Amino acid sequence: MADWLAIQGKVVIVTGGSSGIGASIVAELLEQGVTVANFDLKAGKQTAKQLTFYQTDISDRAQVEKNVQQVKATFGTIDGLVNNAGINIPRLLVDENDPHGKYELAEDVFDKIFRINQKGLFLMSQAVARVMVENKRGVIVNMSSESGLEGSEGQSPYAATKAAVNSYTRSWAKELGKKGIRVVGIAPGIMEATGLRTAAYEEALSYTRGITVEDLRRNYSKTTTIPLGRSGKLSEVADLVCYYLSDRSSYITGVTTNVAGGKTRG
Repeated sequence: MADWLAIQGKVVIVTGGSSGIGASIVAELLEQGVTVANFDLKAGKQTAKQLTFYQTDISDRAQVEKNVQQVKATFGTIDGLVNNAGINIPRLLVDENDPHGKYELAEDVFDKIFRINQKGLFLMSQAVARVMVENKRGVIVNMSSESGLEGSEGQSPYAATKAAVNSYTRSWAKELGKKGIRVVGIAPGIMEATGLRTAAYEEALSYTRGITVEDLRRNYSKTTTIPLGRSGKLSEVADLVCYYLSDRSSYITGVTTNVAGGKTRG
C-alpha cells in the first residue's frame, strides 16, 4: 500500500506527549515513521528509535528556546509542532455555599491554567515558527476543545483558554501563511478515558456541577447528545493530526475542526 500521507522522516515536536491524547498522537506519528520530540515534564512509557524526550516546562521561555534549538541542531529541521499540552482545573466563578473556598476560582488557579494553556502555546509556537520561517514551510497544530466553542460549566478558565487558542489559530494562519506555514486547530469533544481523570479532578468537576462523582462517571458513558452515538477514540484525534501534518491538507489553514461525533449544545 502506498504511503498516502508521506510524512515518514518528518521531524515533529509534540507537547504533552507522555500521556492522554498526546501519547496517542506520538504513537500514531511513530507508526507513520515520523521523528518525534516529546516536550513534557515527565517521560512517557513509549520508547522508539525515532522518539526523543525533552523535559520541558512549556511556560518557561528559556527551557522552550533551548530545547527547540536542540531539536533543530540534532535533526537539522523542524517540520511540525503539535501544541497538545494543557491543564484543566474545575472551579466555580462564585461558590455561594463556600465563598473563597476550595472550589471557587482563585488567582493562583487562574494564572496556572493560563500560563500553560495560553502562554506555553505562545512560547512554543514562537520558538518553532522562527525555524519554520527560515525554512519557508511547516505546520502548527493547536489542540483546542469543544468547550472552547461552547463554554463548559465549572471549567470557565479552561474553556476561555481554548477559545483563545482558536483565535491564535486564525490569526497566526494569516500571519504565517505568507511564509509558507499552515496553522490549524483540532477540538475534541467527549473522548474515551485518557487516564487523566484523577480522583481530584472528578471531585472538583462534580462539585462545580452539583452532582456526585458517581453521577459524573455515569454521564461519561451517556451518548444521547452525540449523533454518532459513541465517545470518540483517541486514535481518531491522532489520525487527524497526521493528516494535517501532511501535504494532503496543503490548502487547509486557519480553521479548527471539531472531532466530536456531531455533538453540539443544540
